[in-house]
Amino acid sequence: MAEKTAIFAGGCFWCMVEPFETLPGIIKVRSGYTGGFKDNPTYEEVKAHKTGHTEAVKVWFDDSVVDYKDLVDLYWQTADPTDAMGQFQDRGDNYRPVIFVASDEQLAIAEASKQQLVASGIFGDDPIVTKIEKAVTFWDAEEEHQQFYRKHADIYADEKQDRDAYKKKYWDKTNK
Repeated sequence: MAEKTAIFAGGCFWCMVEPFETLPGIIKVRSGYTGGFKDNPTYEEVKAHKTGHTEAVKVWFDDSVVDYKDLVDLYWQTADPTDAMGQFQDRGDNYRPVIFVASDEQLAIAEASKQQLVASGIFGDDPIVTKIEKAVTFWDAEEEHQQFYRKHADIYADEKQDRDAYKKKYWDKTNK
């Protein structure tokens, strides 16, 4: 097994864990903060726009089972790449969509995938605004935010309704 990591920001991290965690080959997924300037940020600081960080998930995966391209493909289905200032009901730069790459290989895969998405025309005239940036320190969120979808199924169900509608509209193969 070759364990690798990937970091994705796509709005509220509560809604980003389950899609990755349920994919075969995933070892673990942690909610956290990255891309900002403050060490050891707290949820309240990030939410108040005091850190420059965005909510994100760090995914540990077995690349003999699932490869990075599969993770990027899943990312496009969970985060709206046309909305630079938030995701669904979550607004602000702390919810911006970013693929944080840890290597030149990840950069090449993410850039090629983004270009394929643009070329597909799936979003019509809406530009793909998701950033691809070099991974920096990932700070784990407080434990209360880890595995949120399991701990608070009712709140999670409300939070992910817009994501589910997005996925159905753009990605559900039976809808095409």
